[in-house]
Amino acid sequence: MSFGRPGGFAAALKVSPPDRGSFPLDHDGECKNFMLQYLQCLKINQSDNGQCRLESKRYLLCRMEKGLMEKDDMANLGLGDVTDPLPPPQLQSPLSTPVTSKVNNPDKMQRI
Repeated sequence: MSFGRPGGFAAALKVSPPDRGSFPLDHDGECKNFMLQYLQCLKINQSDNGQCRLESKRYLLCRMEKGLMEKDDMANLGLGDVTDPLPPPQLQSPLSTPVTSKVNNPDKMQRI
C-alpha cells in the first residue's frame, strides 16, 4: 500500500528496461583508472573532448569487458576511427600510459 494512492494499482505498474546509454555504476572501481585518465585529459585540454577520444574509447572498452555496459561496436559509439597504439593486454594498466596533450603549442606534447 502506498500513501495517496488507492489500493490495487500495484499490478498496473510495469518495469521497463533502462534506456540505451544507461548502465550500472562502477561501484567496485573496476574502470576507475580509465575514468580518471579521461577526466585528466579533459582538464589538460580545457574540456575539449575531441582531444580525449582515445581515453574515452579505453574507458568504454573497459566497461564492456567488465560487463558494466552492453558490448557494442566502437563505430556505433562514434569511436570507430580511433586507433590505440597499445596492444590490448597493456590496456589493463592505464597508469603506465602517459596522457599527452597539445596545449598551447600543437607541435609540443606535454607529458603528465
